[in-house]
Amino acid sequence: MTRLAVPVLVLAIAGGIAAQAQLAPVPQGAIAAAKTVTAAAIAGPTRFLSNDLLEGRATSKPGEALATAYLASEMESIGLEPAGPGGAWEQRFAAIGLTSHVPEKWGFSTKGGTVSLSFWDEFIAATGKQMPSAAISDAELVFVGYGIAASEFQWDDFKGADVRGKVLVFLNNDPDWDDSLFAGNRRLYYGRWTYKYEEAARRGAAGAIVVHTTPSAGYGWPVVRNSWSGEQYELPNAGEPTIEVKAWTTEAATRRLLKVAGFDLDALIAKARSREFRPVPLGIRTSLTITADIGRGQAINVAGVLRGSDSKLRDEYVVFSAHHDHLGVGKPDASGDRIYNGARDNATGVATVLAIARAFAALPERPRRSLLFLFVTGEESNLLGSHHFATHPTVPNDRIVADINFDSGNIFGRTRDVSQVGRGKSDLDRVLDAAAGLQGRVVTDEAFPDRGAFYRSDQFAFAEVGIPSLYFSSGLDYIGRPAGWGKEIGDAWRDAHYHQPSDEMDPSWNWDGMVEDARLGLLVGYAVAQADRRPVWRAGDEFERARPNSAE
Repeated sequence: MTRLAVPVLVLAIAGGIAAQAQLAPVPQGAIAAAKTVTAAAIAGPTRFLSNDLLEGRATSKPGEALATAYLASEMESIGLEPAGPGGAWEQRFAAIGLTSHVPEKWGFSTKGGTVSLSFWDEFIAATGKQMPSAAISDAELVFVGYGIAASEFQWDDFKGADVRGKVLVFLNNDPDWDDSLFAGNRRLYYGRWTYKYEEAARRGAAGAIVVHTTPSAGYGWPVVRNSWSGEQYELPNAGEPTIEVKAWTTEAATRRLLKVAGFDLDALIAKARSREFRPVPLGIRTSLTITADIGRGQAINVAGVLRGSDSKLRDEYVVFSAHHDHLGVGKPDASGDRIYNGARDNATGVATVLAIARAFAALPERPRRSLLFLFVTGEESNLLGSHHFATHPTVPNDRIVADINFDSGNIFGRTRDVSQVGRGKSDLDRVLDAAAGLQGRVVTDEAFPDRGAFYRSDQFAFAEVGIPSLYFSSGLDYIGRPAGWGKEIGDAWRDAHYHQPSDEMDPSWNWDGMVEDARLGLLVGYAVAQADRRPVWRAGDEFERARPNSAE
């Protein structure tokens, strides 16, 4: 294992607020097992899962069935036991597929005249209901700033305004200009578009529009178009409030619409940057009807377990997770390709977890706690599969001690640093620091805290139910590359391939960094599985109350 000729691993699992480090030996067998994590061990499954035959692995579609059958077969060959309900590999659950049919034009009337926005280029919209039709009828638009109600920050953008039946216009992100507000430039859940739509529904709004800008979203307009077109998947509604229409508009289209109504977007943003902000009725009215095809299918998570060796701790679990789904078949790109293969996002993450499972199975002595390897569906549909597993776990929730999640592996080479998303939330930080040190690497805060990545992948679903969760990746300090190269190449890949048909396996990929990250994940999981104490949330963290800290 790269730079792992070190006899001990420092484990800092807190037994409360104050942590005391413990030393646990890393057996030579574990080091040897880690060496089985090779480029080939990750590249092979990535190649299969991103093949056109799987048609982009869309939730509840035949490509998902093929992918999950493959994953179950791989886990069986590794020597894992099924960890689904009733001794099965698969956890199947109902999913609702919604294909929205949106008019090509969306009309708005103002005192200054009418404005028509074009679907795809200027707006994206989808039904917010699991019904054949959703409609907004002559509703007024109201600008609600960031649309956040957060008592812990003494922030309320609504100020008691009655917005029932209105169409709410939201800024993306959360207040980010002051470290004392909403963690400064670190985006919290309040800054996610999911929160905006949920808040609009809770307040009885008819619809919600999120204004897109690349800086506030962390990705360009093509990602919005591709992510929201085609079939969208949801869990069956269980009485949660809904809105009729969920929409995005481009910054340019929003400016044009507001100008005709006599408003300036920059001036509205300036007003929103204050606790004293109050909703602004825009004097714009609109109607929109969306029809929808409703499909009902079976979504599939896949789970396998490697039983622990300790008679007491083997009934506790360390979860390694990755999502196996992608966007399926959608609108063609300029080359005519319609299959969104999701090779990097997230065939690489799935392949990484498989490689880690194979390495653990090769250990001459199993870790004390059990290891649960989980491949979830519907991450691209608001974490559908991980939310279902977290709320309907196949093992007792209070026996899951941690989740280590992998999403979109490093395809550019080895780095001197490790970027930890959500750093500072739990004492898993200390375990990661110690394990990275054995590789001669240093852990840094996430490279782009403004993008809210902790709330965008499956570790968030575990955190919501109180399970300490870890999500890390290679940093930006690439070995043999000049300063700034990591950000430059990462941004270029995102702009060209993220949520595009071109996210395909490429001969130019460098697997070395992904291998090193997989080995790092193995070390962290081994440390947590061996430790006397469980990981805990840091005092005051947003997820601390979801599960009382316990060292039992």
